[in-house]
Amino acid sequence: MPLALDSDLTYIKGVGPARAAMLQARGIETVEDLLHYFPFRYEDRSNLKPIKQLAPGELATVIAEVKSAKLSGFRRRNLGLFEATFTDGSGGTLLGKWFHGAYLADRLTVGTRVALFGKIEFDNYRGELQMMHPETELLTGDDDEGDSALHTGRIVPVYEAVSKVNPRALRTIIHRVLEQMPDLEDYLPKHISAKLKFPGRTDAVRAAHFPPPGTPIRMLNEFRSPAQFRLIFEEFFWLECGLEIKRRRARAMPGIEFQLTQRVREQIIKLLPFKPTGAQKRVLKEIAGDMSYPSPMNRLMQGDVGSGKTIVAAEAAVIAIENGYQVAILAPTEILATQHYFSLKPLFEKLGYVVMLLTGSTPARDKQKLKDMLRLGMIPVAIGTHALIEKDVEFAKLGFIIIDEQHRFGVMQRFELARKGVTPDVLVMTATPIPRTLAMTIYGDLDISTIDELPPGRQKIVTKHYTNDQVEVAYSELRREIDQGRQAYVVYPVIEGSSPGVESETQAMKAAQQMYEHLSKEVFPDIPVGLLHGRLGSAEKEAAMSAFKAGATKILVSTTVIEVGVDVPNATVMIVEQAERFGLSQLHQLRGRVGRGAEQSYCLLITEKLNDTGKERIRTLVDSSDGFKIAEMDLKLRGPGEFFGTKQSGLPSLRIANILRDPDILVAAKHEARSFVEEPPSPEAFSAAVEYIKGHWQRRYGLVQVG
Repeated sequence: MPLALDSDLTYIKGVGPARAAMLQARGIETVEDLLHYFPFRYEDRSNLKPIKQLAPGELATVIAEVKSAKLSGFRRRNLGLFEATFTDGSGGTLLGKWFHGAYLADRLTVGTRVALFGKIEFDNYRGELQMMHPETELLTGDDDEGDSALHTGRIVPVYEAVSKVNPRALRTIIHRVLEQMPDLEDYLPKHISAKLKFPGRTDAVRAAHFPPPGTPIRMLNEFRSPAQFRLIFEEFFWLECGLEIKRRRARAMPGIEFQLTQRVREQIIKLLPFKPTGAQKRVLKEIAGDMSYPSPMNRLMQGDVGSGKTIVAAEAAVIAIENGYQVAILAPTEILATQHYFSLKPLFEKLGYVVMLLTGSTPARDKQKLKDMLRLGMIPVAIGTHALIEKDVEFAKLGFIIIDEQHRFGVMQRFELARKGVTPDVLVMTATPIPRTLAMTIYGDLDISTIDELPPGRQKIVTKHYTNDQVEVAYSELRREIDQGRQAYVVYPVIEGSSPGVESETQAMKAAQQMYEHLSKEVFPDIPVGLLHGRLGSAEKEAAMSAFKAGATKILVSTTVIEVGVDVPNATVMIVEQAERFGLSQLHQLRGRVGRGAEQSYCLLITEKLNDTGKERIRTLVDSSDGFKIAEMDLKLRGPGEFFGTKQSGLPSLRIANILRDPDILVAAKHEARSFVEEPPSPEAFSAAVEYIKGHWQRRYGLVQVG
């Protein structure tokens, strides 16, 4: 009897309540979810051979039993060498070796039956055949683990293990589901499937899990088999369709037609503290053009650290204010909101605009007064954190929203703030350069402007790498700059006890609090040192930043709260302790806190001894100052989720498509999606597509307000 796609997992043989709970924890709740839990790689185990027939140099699968096993070295940290001898009915023996293999000592015990897959080598020292680090699957255990023909003697799908459900069990369960699976409805427009010669949806899902014999293994592991290509394309197609419909509906909404009068131009010129770069002028022109249209603007402005995004946003705000509207500026942290307030307040007050700051730590009495003034239209510029999104915050006439570092907010938060205005124009800013393919998926509903030029007179920051035992060299460089009248930051990745569990994980780390004491009392007792971290109260943070800006403190010891928004031109040294604990893009952001004046600036990265990946990351930063190149490398090394360090990023949780691996398919899908939305084959086809997106995609991809 066929399984319904929305059936609970417990209807599948071999999935009891315990296994179902483990799968649900991974987001696999129904039969349909399980069908879309695709393998992450494939192994060609079709070369199944008795040990006696093995030859050096070939890839083979062997079914054998553990004859003997031993572990030498340190078990505690999995540092030992684990060796096992295997035998089968052919009378031959095969040696398996695993460095850092202590974890196998309890699994591969004498008498255990196992499938081994790997490359056959000849051990000259022992004069016998061996496999180094073969893939292993235990063949003893539950009867419900299925027939070994599923796991050997063919191209085998390998799934990421889910809690205590191992890849072998998953393979068996998914095979059972495929055997009872009804034909899947194919929602992809027929003319696109025909044009691209795609297999049917049901066939594609089956072949992605269990490829037919003869499918090239390389093609499978590059995710370019016809079945995989179709499923990847389909995922991107619906995502891009949803974003395109959302963008078009937003453009069709009535918005504010801001007038670019002579008075507006004069006020913008009066606001500017310096001559803008060509890139700043170009981006302002794009924004002003959008603002003059009668539909709401939704634009992303991205640019490298120090490229002058904030001043462009301020110029755009002038257009709204001079047209009689209020402006809201939303920042992800109190310290960044406060920085925007301090840097923008003098610029706006020069033009006679009142500016307010509203954060979680604004005193209750002051908060109520500010809210009343905002509601009455007495405050044209409101700068704040999530406090601006609270339900009781009302604007008299909100017409323009600036959101800084959008990836730290959810898509819904942008939407919630926009609802407080009369379909206001929205400008999103980010200093995290985002590669084009990633921007297409996160910000697919936004037009994109890029400031790709730094203000004149800025020198390239010299970046150097020191290990912990060379830290005195870094400190002497810092003192040299201080002696010349400059200032410096020293940044740490943690502050003592900053969150539950941190202390236990980071006992070996130097907490910023302790290092503040160390630097101020022992290393630089004659130099004023300040301390800034996220647990300080608002007034203390303000005092610490004000003292540093005024030059009263020469060294500021800080956590990453100074990552964005801090602008002290006299600061020329950035020391980052335990730099290996930061992402590349975050290090690039921190480096951008210096180099804001005309003097040569330095970024000194202090690390423990590094592995090869760590060396590559640090080398990338030492060699390059191009934020986009650095972001690309960071993305490759860490993946999109960790790249942003937050689940709030609005990143779609793709099932088989991969933004880094499949940019070519993404571009093709975007092209087809745009054509489909612009000229659907029929009104019925378009309505069906909208219903499909609403039913299947809004929950997963945050495509709010599609229909």
